[in-house]
Amino acid sequence: MSFIRRLACFFYGIALSAFALTGDPTRVFILVGQSNMQGHAHERTLGSMKGDPNTAWMLTQIRDRDGNRLEQNQVWVSSLSSEGLKEGALGLGFGASEEKLGPELAFGLSLHQSLGEPIVLIKAAWGGKSLHTDFRPPSAGVYQLSQAQLDQMRQQGKDVEREQALRAGQSGHYYREMMEHVQSTMKRLADNPPTQHHGRSYRISGLVWFQGWNDMVDGAVYPERGKKGGYDAYTNLLGQWIQDVRRDLGFPDLPIVIGVMGVGGPVSHYRQDQLRYAGIHQSFRDAMAAVAQQPAMQGSVAAVLTEQCWDIELSQLRYRETQWRQQVREMAKKPTNQGTKPEIIEEALRQKMFTEAEWHQLKSGISNAEYHYLGSATIMSRIGMAFAKAMEGMLSK
Repeated sequence: MSFIRRLACFFYGIALSAFALTGDPTRVFILVGQSNMQGHAHERTLGSMKGDPNTAWMLTQIRDRDGNRLEQNQVWVSSLSSEGLKEGALGLGFGASEEKLGPELAFGLSLHQSLGEPIVLIKAAWGGKSLHTDFRPPSAGVYQLSQAQLDQMRQQGKDVEREQALRAGQSGHYYREMMEHVQSTMKRLADNPPTQHHGRSYRISGLVWFQGWNDMVDGAVYPERGKKGGYDAYTNLLGQWIQDVRRDLGFPDLPIVIGVMGVGGPVSHYRQDQLRYAGIHQSFRDAMAAVAQQPAMQGSVAAVLTEQCWDIELSQLRYRETQWRQQVREMAKKPTNQGTKPEIIEEALRQKMFTEAEWHQLKSGISNAEYHYLGSATIMSRIGMAFAKAMEGMLSK
C-alpha cells in the first residue's frame, strides 16, 4: 500500500471514529473470508433446522407460514462477492448465490436480538482466496516465490520473472477490495442511511474472519504442513492482517472473531478413511487459533472452533451415500444385472441401506460438499450464532 493510500486510510479511520461522537451510533460489523463466508448452504436445507433446538427459533424470522421470505429490517447488509454487490435488509440471498446463505444470516439475527438495536453488516467474501497472496496484509509485502517453487517453474519451462511479477500483482488484491468496500459503504451510510437507521451515526464495532481452506491445502506455500510449526507462517500473517486492518480502519482495539476451519468436525471423531489428513487439519486449526493467544491479541480477538458446529450424524449419512453409490456401480457391472434399469438397482439398494427417515434427513439437510460444511443451513446457522456469541462476549467487556 502506497504512502498516500496509508495516509488516506489513517484520516478515514479518524473520520469513522468521529461518527461515534454524534449521538448513539449504529454498530457496524465486517464479515470477511472466502467461500465459507460467502456461504453455500442452499435454502432447501432450512427445514432441517426444525430438529435442531439451537437454530430452530430462527425459522420464523426467515420465512412466513406460507414459505415466503422474510426480511429483518433492523439489520442492513452490504455484501460484495464474485456475484457482485447486493444490499438491503437481512434475509435469504446474501450467500454465494440468491438461493444460498452463509453465516451472516444467523450472525445478524442473533446479534441484533442480543444487542436489541439496529446493526449493519458489511460483507466481503470471495471463493478460493488465500491469505498468503489474495488477502495478504500490506505490512507483509508482496508474496515471494520460494526457491522450491522457482525451481519447479524452471523445470516446467516457465518464465520465473513473469511468474513472480504476476504473484506480486495478486498480492493483497482482495485486502484492498475489502478495505475499499468497507470505506465506500461507510461513506454511503453517512450520506444516505437506510430508512430504519435514519438520523443515526455509524461506528465499526467488530470483524469476523472466516477463511483458510486455500492456505491449508497449499503444500507449495506450506511445505512442512502437518508437522509441528508447519503453519507458523499463517499464524504470523493473520496476526499482521489483524494489525493492518485495525490500523487502516483507525480502531486499534477492534474486536475480531476468527472462525477456525472445522470441516469434518473434531479430528478425534474422524473415520478411518479421514485419518490420512487429520494431522494437517489439526495443525492448521491450531495455527489459526494461536493468533487469539498472542499477548497483543488477548481479550480483543476470539477464536471460534467451527468444528464444534459440525453435524456428525449428517456427515455419516453423506459417507454412507458415497458407499451406496459405489455399490450401485459395482452391482450394475454384474452379468446377472445386465439389462436391469439403473434406477431399479439404485432403489433396491437404497431401501436396504437407508430408512426413509434417514434418506429424508440426507436429502433435506445437505446441498454441497464437505469443504463447504455440507451446504447445511443447520451447520451454517450454528456457525453464525457462535460468531455472534463470541463477538457479544468481547463487546460486553
